[in-house]
Amino acid sequence: MTSLRHMHTWTTILAGFGLGLSLIVAIGAQNAFVLRQGLRGEHVFAVVAVCAVSDALLITAGVAGVGAALDRVPGLLPFIRIAGALFLFGYAAVAARRAWRPEVLQPDAPNKATRLATAIATCLALTWLNPHVYLDTVVLVGSVAQGSAQPWVFAGGAVAASLVWFVALGYGARFLRPFFARPSSWRILDTAIAVIMVTIGVSLLVGNN
Repeated sequence: MTSLRHMHTWTTILAGFGLGLSLIVAIGAQNAFVLRQGLRGEHVFAVVAVCAVSDALLITAGVAGVGAALDRVPGLLPFIRIAGALFLFGYAAVAARRAWRPEVLQPDAPNKATRLATAIATCLALTWLNPHVYLDTVVLVGSVAQGSAQPWVFAGGAVAASLVWFVALGYGARFLRPFFARPSSWRILDTAIAVIMVTIGVSLLVGNN
């Protein structure tokens, strides 16, 4: 009986891990920022920690029933959509400017490092101003977890998936540094980031209508 209970627990953890990983492994605003910080080797621990802790808080909130509470505030998500879209457009402009001026793209250029406070603030904004984060973590993961026989175990698996992904993305990016030793590679990356930000921003505004 004990072995069956343990097996069921591990199955639930793996189910939560799989769902969490499937939702988070996508090219989005948050992942693009973590990748760029990892490539530059700037404040990687802080950025990874902010992303992982934020996901953990959002998933916990979803399992605790906050997702149902959000449905009772119809004006909240539209407001977050508009605020998130405006922020993404602004960040897209910054990325486009970097791509337009290749001399700024050198990863080891002096006096060009991002301040810790700026990196954390940007990471928080990309996370908490993105309505998709709420839909994925609070609503979807929360509702699936609540339907499980062990909701908090399921949530633990999803939180573990988030932590593993961000650690791998942030610290694994250094293996791509030889490719990004050329300014042209940074131009391509920042152009892609700008396009991603604009695309997500437009989708937020369209979804708001």
